[in-house]
Amino acid sequence: MTKKRFFSAMRESTRREIEQLGQVDIVVGIPCYFSEESVVHVIRMAAAGLNRYFGGMRALIIASDGGSTDDTRETIAQVALNYPNVHKVSSIYRGIPGKGSAMREILEAGTFLKAKAILFFDSDLKSINPEWVQNLAGPVFSGYDFVAPQYRRYKFDGTITNTIVYNLTRALFGARIRQPIGGDFAVSRKLAKHYLDQDVWETDVARFGIDIWMTITAVTGGFLACQARLGAKVHGEKDPSSDLSGMFREVVGTVFQLMEEHEDFWKKEHPEIEVPSFGNFVGAEVKPFEINEAALIEYFKVGYQNFAGVWERIIGTDDFAAVKQLAESDCCPLRLPDQAWVRIVYDYACALRATPVQRFKLLSTMVPLYYGRVASLVHALKDRDGDGAELFFEEQASLFEKMKPYLIEKWERGGAS
Repeated sequence: MTKKRFFSAMRESTRREIEQLGQVDIVVGIPCYFSEESVVHVIRMAAAGLNRYFGGMRALIIASDGGSTDDTRETIAQVALNYPNVHKVSSIYRGIPGKGSAMREILEAGTFLKAKAILFFDSDLKSINPEWVQNLAGPVFSGYDFVAPQYRRYKFDGTITNTIVYNLTRALFGARIRQPIGGDFAVSRKLAKHYLDQDVWETDVARFGIDIWMTITAVTGGFLACQARLGAKVHGEKDPSSDLSGMFREVVGTVFQLMEEHEDFWKKEHPEIEVPSFGNFVGAEVKPFEINEAALIEYFKVGYQNFAGVWERIIGTDDFAAVKQLAESDCCPLRLPDQAWVRIVYDYACALRATPVQRFKLLSTMVPLYYGRVASLVHALKDRDGDGAELFFEEQASLFEKMKPYLIEKWERGGAS
C-alpha cells in the first residue's frame, strides 16, 4: 500500500476560512494536542500582546491541532477575542502526526497571508505574557529572520539542551543559540518559505525534532538570527530522573541526522556567528524542583548491565574504563569526567552514522550514559546559583568546541575507534 503524500498540511476548509482575511501582518501559531486545560491562556496572552504592541497591524492566531479527542478545539472556539485587529482560527492539520506537521500548517498560513512575521508558542505555556509577543516579533520587523527564545531556567531544567544540544549547535555550527529547542520562535516570511521548500515534511522531522531542525536550517542557510529574552518558561517541567528517553531519542537523533546532512558545513572552519539578544526578561521567576539523584544513578548502572558490550565497542578504551569503574562502584556521588562526556557524544554521533539501519536502537543505548552525565551535574552544580551553573555550561560548550578535531578525525575514519 502506497503511503499518501500530503503536499499541504492545511485542509481546504481552513484555507477558505483564512482566505477571507486577505492579508495580515503577523501570524501567531500554536501547535496543539490535548491542550484544553492550557491553550486558552496562551491564546489570550498572545492576543493581548498583539493588540498592545502591534495594534495598528492585522494579526491571525491559528491553533493547529493534531486530532485531539478531548475538548481542545471546542475550548478554542469559545475563546472570545475583543480586539478588532486580531482574528482566530482553529484547525486540524493534515500529514504525519506530530508537532512538525502543525508547524508546517502555521508556516503555510503565514506565507499564504503574506505575513511579515510568524510566531510560534507552545500550547502548554503557563508563563507567557503579552511582552513575549513584542520580544519575539520586534526583531523580525527590524530585519532578523530567526528569533530564538532565551529563557531563565532552573539549573537542572533542560538537561538535554544543557548536556548535548546547545553544545553541538555551538561547536559544530558556530551559533551561540542558548535554547535551540526552546519551542517559542519567530521567523520572517523569507525564512518561512525556505522551510516550506525543504523536502522533509513527510519524514520524521514532521513527527519530532522540528525545533532543532528549524534552528540548524536557519543557521546553515545563512539567515540572520538573534535571541529574545522571555524570562522563565513554566510549562510543567520534569525532573530529569523521570523518563525522558523518548524525547532524548527524538531530539538527539535529529541532531545526529542533521550532522550527516550538513557535514560539508560543520567540517569547515567558520567564524563564530554573532547571535545578539534583545528585550528584557519578564514574567515568572525561576522555581527550583527536586531531583532524584539516586534514580539517575540506578538508571545508569542498569544501563551498564544491559549495554556494556555496546558501550565498549562505541566509546574509547579509557572512557569505557572510567564508565565501568563508575558503574561497578558503590561510591556516591557519580562523577563522569567532562572530557569523557564530550568524547562519548562524539563517539555516538559517529557510530550512528555508521549504523543507519539500527540507529534508533543504538541511540537507546546512549540514554543511560546521558542519565549518568545528569547525575554528575547534580553533584557538580549543587552549590552553584543560576549564574554559576550558566558559567559551568558555557565552559562545557567551550570544551566541545576545543575537542571538535577529535570528532572530525573519527568521523573521517568512518567511526572506527
